[in-house]
Amino acid sequence: MVEDEGSVRVDSWIWSVRLAKTRALAAAACRAGHVRVNGERAKPAQALKPGDEVRVREEGYERVVVVKRLIRKRVGAGVAAECLVDNSPPRPARELTPAAGVRDRGAGRPTKRDRRELDQLRRT
Repeated sequence: MVEDEGSVRVDSWIWSVRLAKTRALAAAACRAGHVRVNGERAKPAQALKPGDEVRVREEGYERVVVVKRLIRKRVGAGVAAECLVDNSPPRPARELTPAAGVRDRGAGRPTKRDRRELDQLRRT
């Protein structure tokens, strides 16, 4: 279960330590450029070593973790916490997070201008 030597794929490790719900989502995050290893964009098959810094971007928040131990299989939350050092900044408070575009009931379909404004809100 725990590997002391060698290397592990970054997508597999992210999934194993519970930073992603599935391995497919971890690989998709790597392909989309949401995962960085030591400051560089990571491909899903990139090898990790103990001491590497992994940054995973998720919904307006970035998790910053340092690899302590390499594991290949998904483990419980207690064991997963022992495999990394979490250096992430605190999450922003929910009330500070801008609300997603909420339309009044009965307002009908959004216009093209409304749609663009909603998309702009979601991107930031």
